Amino acid sequence: MKKIIASLIAAAMLIGAAPAMAEDNITVYVNGTQLDFAQYDNVLPYIESDYTLIPVRAIAESLGLTVDWDGDTRTVTAKDADTEITLVIDSDTATVNGVAKELGVPARITDDRTFIPLRFVSENMGATVDWNGDTRTITITGETKMSELAKIDNTKWQYNADDNVYWQVGVSYCATPADTSYETLGIFVPAAYMNAADNRDGTYTCEVNSEGEVNGYTALSAPIVIPVETPGYSAMSAPTDYVSSTAQYTQAGFVYVYAGARGRNEGAPAGVTDLKAAIRYIRFNGDSVAGDKDSIFSFGMSGGGAQSALIGATGNSELYTPYLNAIGAADEKDDVKGSMCWCPITNLDIADEAYEWNMGVTRSNLSEDMQALSDGLADAFAMYINDIQLTDENGTVLLLEQDEDGNWTKGTYYDYIKSEIERSLNNFLQDTTFPYTKQGSTGGFGGRGGMGGNFGGGQMPDFANGEKPEDAGNENVPIEELDGIQRTTTIQATEDKTYETAYDYIADLNGDEAWIAYDEKTNTASITSVEAFVKACKNASKSVGAFDALDASQGENILFGYGDGNGAHFDVIMSRLLADTEYEDAYKADLEKTDALGNLVNYRVNMYTPMYYIDDMYDGYKTADVAKYFRIRTGINQGDTALSTEVNLALGLRAYGSDVDFEMVWGQGHTKAERGDQTENSSTANFIAWVNDCMGK
Repeated sequence: MKKIIASLIAAAMLIGAAPAMAEDNITVYVNGTQLDFAQYDNVLPYIESDYTLIPVRAIAESLGLTVDWDGDTRTVTAKDADTEITLVIDSDTATVNGVAKELGVPARITDDRTFIPLRFVSENMGATVDWNGDTRTITITGETKMSELAKIDNTKWQYNADDNVYWQVGVSYCATPADTSYETLGIFVPAAYMNAADNRDGTYTCEVNSEGEVNGYTALSAPIVIPVETPGYSAMSAPTDYVSSTAQYTQAGFVYVYAGARGRNEGAPAGVTDLKAAIRYIRFNGDSVAGDKDSIFSFGMSGGGAQSALIGATGNSELYTPYLNAIGAADEKDDVKGSMCWCPITNLDIADEAYEWNMGVTRSNLSEDMQALSDGLADAFAMYINDIQLTDENGTVLLLEQDEDGNWTKGTYYDYIKSEIERSLNNFLQDTTFPYTKQGSTGGFGGRGGMGGNFGGGQMPDFANGEKPEDAGNENVPIEELDGIQRTTTIQATEDKTYETAYDYIADLNGDEAWIAYDEKTNTASITSVEAFVKACKNASKSVGAFDALDASQGENILFGYGDGNGAHFDVIMSRLLADTEYEDAYKADLEKTDALGNLVNYRVNMYTPMYYIDDMYDGYKTADVAKYFRIRTGINQGDTALSTEVNLALGLRAYGSDVDFEMVWGQGHTKAERGDQTENSSTANFIAWVNDCMGK
């Protein structure tokens, strides 16, 4: 199973580690653009002695080099503003800024064309070179020159007197943006952290005031918070004006950084890459901007919760380096101190399988083929759990076992999931004062939970069609209109219902079949089984292939597409289960396709899988700087993900060593679920309180 979900990309190796041959079917990308060798008279690169030689004109133009040729000495000179490389044809030695260096293979003249060693020239010009042996692809990403990336202009601050905040928007956070309509940020700073001079034109020249305080924080100690408002992994518009909702954070003494980011239409990892670039940019500005650069916190809901979890789990991961280099991100770190994740739709490498193990029991009227697929996915999830060997707080290994009917409904993992359901119910009973009124479809069993239109405290994101619904702020709008994810069931509107006692509430849950035992004396409850809970409260709302739809139409298919807004398959396990079916060729083709930087989809799935970095079953274990703090909340009734999604993430992070505050909230759906008060303000207030706690306040 590890091989199924591990990266298919080979580790660093010499370019062209293959027998020498001419015109070796090599694909070359430079900063995300594929070189078209037809522009160079179809003269193609080739391999000699395990090194790739490339036509000098092709590499010179793509890297912006000036090339001179001296026919008398048979010398090629390639240079830019900082570096000059001299190569003599057939010589094993070259010079870089006058310093002699050995070559693995010399420059050559082949068929009257001059070829130079690609890796040597590219890397000595400050570029990064990667080789993908599976696809025979070379990826070159040029080094960002810091002079190309402007720092925040401290003469351009604006002031909001109502909130006492200095702010800027439209700040470019990368040198070579892929989409300037998204890749800018806004920054909102409590006025106490600034010394300001009025420019008399509506702007202010500011410098950091290290002595000013807000809520016990100073300009040097204030946490920096970054919203991730990307439901369904949609794009996140950058602010173009003052954002009033930032005030609740600046009044708490926080610095608020609102970065735009590309979305699923551009394909993973565009969204997280952009947010990482924004984090790097804040560090790039150093002490000229207020805020503790070692105390950055991300927060988001749904697809935004997933990408917030990724920001926390993937700090400084080298997998992102080519993508960050391609947009000219600053050469800084991108790890964070903490991540807040509401209902994170994540760990997509195993999400289809988890969904069928957990919620497949609620499906009915499936065809024989679809039932077999559902069962096969459930079996694969059980094998995954038994391979990954998560442990509880007592060190017990969590495993699944089959019952007498062959279903995976026994074992320590099953018991742990059941105990988490019971803990959620008992928390609800402790938190709730009866008489209690259940709020119809917005807070009921499996309901949406009052999702609302404001996912992270700012503007609504863009969606697949480039528009946002007119009713985006109305909690009665179907979720599909907010995140673009397809669901097969809708929440039926129901009237509010009042329960006089906890006993009445439990009796209503039991309905036609008793599955909860309630002790009035202790006000505690226990349940009979995970299946009983799921059938009563958590029905499947997505088809088989909940995340990798058979027709590649789901939002996650678009996420792992190739920047054209079309979906692509990404689930390796589903692909194997669909062998010898009508879907086999489509899955195979998509899994073998590469993106603009030459990487297979499995590479990108790993980039978007927090568990890849935090569990020792994965090859990515300990290859990133994982956040110290995580706060994870989910509505236990939501049909969007299996119970195991957030549970596994919490277990994995705890085992890794992170401080994890985790709750599945009873009676809540796909929302910013919080225990007790279920208002938008409660989620914000609880997030702020958690950040303060992480900061030792």
